[in-house]
Amino acid sequence: MSEITLDPETWSCPAPVRERPRIVMGHGGGGALSAELVRDIFAPAYGGEALAGMGDAAALTLGGVRLAFSTDTFVVRPLFFPGGSIGDLAVNGTVNDLAMSGARAAYLSCGFVLEEGVELEVVDRVAKALGVAARAAGVEVATGDTKVVESGHGDGIFINTAGIGLIPAGVDLRPQRVVPGDVVIVSGGIGVHGVAIMSVREGLEFGVELESDCAALGSLVEAMLAVTPDLHVLRDPTRGGLAAALNEIAAASGTGVVLRERDLPVPPAVANACAILGLDPMYVANEGKLVAFVPRESADAVLAAMRAHPLGAGAAIIGEAVEAHPGMVVARTPLGGTRVVDLPIGEQLPRIC
Repeated sequence: MSEITLDPETWSCPAPVRERPRIVMGHGGGGALSAELVRDIFAPAYGGEALAGMGDAAALTLGGVRLAFSTDTFVVRPLFFPGGSIGDLAVNGTVNDLAMSGARAAYLSCGFVLEEGVELEVVDRVAKALGVAARAAGVEVATGDTKVVESGHGDGIFINTAGIGLIPAGVDLRPQRVVPGDVVIVSGGIGVHGVAIMSVREGLEFGVELESDCAALGSLVEAMLAVTPDLHVLRDPTRGGLAAALNEIAAASGTGVVLRERDLPVPPAVANACAILGLDPMYVANEGKLVAFVPRESADAVLAAMRAHPLGAGAAIIGEAVEAHPGMVVARTPLGGTRVVDLPIGEQLPRIC
């Protein structure tokens, strides 16, 4: 038998190549590619202390008043889906980004990019849905803009919203405040929005119609802060799902995170869909859920307040922050093993918000 020589120079890795000369869909997925795009291109170009926090919203002090300021762009396909529309997302997504800093949204701006040929009836439906969502969230659309692009250069309707709100005194929500021993709480079943979008986009049936969890979380956050203003950090796990949000918090805080997989609230329809499609519910997007890191001494009271609120009825404690493996998230499986819950490269399902 002839001797086999292994040359490492000829080996290849099945992982996606991340050094790309052009934008790929994964750059918009909320995972590692998105983080690299911001870190390597946008952040160095913009600079500035306010941007350095890299939160869902920037916490600013202006004229002695603490404000939260956030912006988001929505490119969901299809425009209408079970449980909502791009108009609902445009309001709730920005309102929730502000809420994650503890702020109650006050005003929004709204910019529409319309593709030539889109039906006016569709534009009217989206605008009305946006207005209804804004009134339900207690926020006013104060200014806006409209642009039209040639047919074939858009996808019907894109929307950008920016929002401002006041941060209450004594509230300081940021990942750097997370310490070992903090309890991790999620407000309800995960993966609902992503699976709902997938079902209508791909024409899939999972035995039950699943509606998006799209909702404004400001009142839920207020109920939590009423228990204690000393919450450490909040995040809404949208693109990249719960896994991306937890990895971002672990990296920024320098702590590890340990989850108990059996305690993750995964609705049966989501679990079945993910099992069929080979997806992990922790990486599927949400639009009406939040994850909180709470001091251990306050965790039970905060959990009770969340469960007493309609948007937190399914809240559950899913893990804790630890000193071990700083910057890393792991999950303990029901069989007693441990697996790494890594930051996704891109997005399992693009264009979900």
